[in-house]
Amino acid sequence: MALLNNDKDILPINSIAELLSAKPRTLKMYEDKGLFPKKDSANKKLYSINDVNIIAFVHYLASVKKINANGIKYILDMLENNMDENNKNKFLANVETTLETISGTDVQDIESF
Repeated sequence: MALLNNDKDILPINSIAELLSAKPRTLKMYEDKGLFPKKDSANKKLYSINDVNIIAFVHYLASVKKINANGIKYILDMLENNMDENNKNKFLANVETTLETISGTDVQDIESF
């Protein structure tokens, strides 16, 4: 059995929105604001599992923590430029654990954002 390649682009934005209980338009708005990289595929915009982790983190910061786009860009810049890959992955794993504990009520609050 082959190991999963977390860098392979396999998921469209609509599927990611469903995984996050978000609206696709909300995620596209984050993309338009430059909060995660745009995919420039000829056929479809597909995202990797690693991209999903960042998108979920951005969605959490914007909708639950109510951080604006500039604040999110600053946080992402710090993650990218001031953390080594190991610490960054540990941090994102902690974030993923936190996101998994969000209740359905919190998710509905997110959608009103």
